[in-house]
Amino acid sequence: MLGEKFREVLFAVMPITLIVVILWLTAVPMPGSLVGEFVAGSVLVTIGLSIFLIGVDLGVAPLGAMLGLLLTRKNRVWIVVAGAFVLGFVISLAEPGLLILGNQIDAVTSGAVAGLTILVVVSLGIGVFMVVGFFRLIFNIPLQRILFISYGLVLLLGFFTSREFLAIAFDSSGATTGVLAVPFILSLSLGITALKKDSKASEKDSFGLVAIVSAGAVIAVMILSLFVKVQEYSGSLPDRTPETMPLFRALLGAFPEALRESAIVFLPLAIIFLLVHLVSSLHREELRRIIIGFVYALLGLSLFLVGVNSGFMEVGTQIGAHLVSGRTFLPLVVVAFVLGVVTILAEPAVHVLTRQIEDVTAGYVKKGTVLLALSVGVGTAVSLSVVRVVVSSIQLWHYLLPGYLLAMGLTFVAPKLFVGIAFDAGGVATGPMTATFIMAFIHGAANAHPSANTLVDGFGMIAMVALMPIITLQLLGAFYKVSSRKRGVDVDE
Repeated sequence: MLGEKFREVLFAVMPITLIVVILWLTAVPMPGSLVGEFVAGSVLVTIGLSIFLIGVDLGVAPLGAMLGLLLTRKNRVWIVVAGAFVLGFVISLAEPGLLILGNQIDAVTSGAVAGLTILVVVSLGIGVFMVVGFFRLIFNIPLQRILFISYGLVLLLGFFTSREFLAIAFDSSGATTGVLAVPFILSLSLGITALKKDSKASEKDSFGLVAIVSAGAVIAVMILSLFVKVQEYSGSLPDRTPETMPLFRALLGAFPEALRESAIVFLPLAIIFLLVHLVSSLHREELRRIIIGFVYALLGLSLFLVGVNSGFMEVGTQIGAHLVSGRTFLPLVVVAFVLGVVTILAEPAVHVLTRQIEDVTAGYVKKGTVLLALSVGVGTAVSLSVVRVVVSSIQLWHYLLPGYLLAMGLTFVAPKLFVGIAFDAGGVATGPMTATFIMAFIHGAANAHPSANTLVDGFGMIAMVALMPIITLQLLGAFYKVSSRKRGVDVDE
């Protein structure tokens, strides 16, 4: 299992590494020591994420399915409400992408907006909307209705949200639905829908919970913005202190703090696991498997955080800063597009999703077609993010408002199965490479450009990457529906 996960993660990290090496040799001069830190960080990111994903498969995902069944079988509303809220809260706390984003927000605002504050507020939003999602599954409420109400509230709050917090809010949503939260939430969905007698309804309803909780993250941060005057904060990246001690010793010294941070965010989930064991008395083999999974996840997350902070993100910052300072911005836009394309093509979860779509459509919508559409869409999203950095008149809402209006309009056209898949796909697209290297790349460009503000223009890229699959896959679903009707096939409405 380790070998398989290692190959998956290596395939995701390697394209980024190759692009960095090519840029270092041709266009972006960087100290050899920094490149060495980047390589070491890449190795730790690969190893750490591989171990973490094994832990998710062994312990976290099975626990999610188990909890979904346990909560619904109790057949008591208050148990479902309390359980859904607690699960949403604790799983969001331990999401690596949100941890990284919180640290970046803390750094850019010099601690004025604490990373812990973002972590807790987003997790509260996830918890509340997990309750909404559970009720939707149990009472068969149409997903479209929930999404319209949720994003209608987002639109309303958007009129009172500052530009700084608008970007942070949508980025928080994308970062939350990452490598830990998505499999856990999907496992919860499957655990609940497995109890339904109608297998076709169960298949449709198993998608959409990620989309609902994503809206919760946006709304929570927007509400936070009403009580915090972020305009007073300076938006810039702190100067990096050159590393004076040997690289190996520096990495070793960073591990205890990363382990402590990982243990804190995993503690609530571990407590829930112990409570489940006390209630349901897990079999010894099942108990052993989940404990091993938690240990792997904790160790993997710690190594991942050390790797990310040891030079991996710093190189992304340096490349963005150098390219935005050139005579023309074309290289910056081109590199942004390439980074978006290779990131989505290398994301293992994307390949799982494309195979799933191919299976659901009986092979009519090919995996290659979906991959092409997703890669071009995400590449375009990253490119549009750097365009926003260099063109000061373009604001994030200029992208998001028409984008989400189009996405919501497509829910009337696309098959309902594709609506759930499309909104869930935003979490798949915003994987660990997006939340680390590409985010640092955008921040570096925003920090170096004279007319840009790192706090306003440096955030928002994750939101763009999360939006594009929603549009792309619904368009594919609409195309599939029209083509199927021409063939005389009845498509699920």
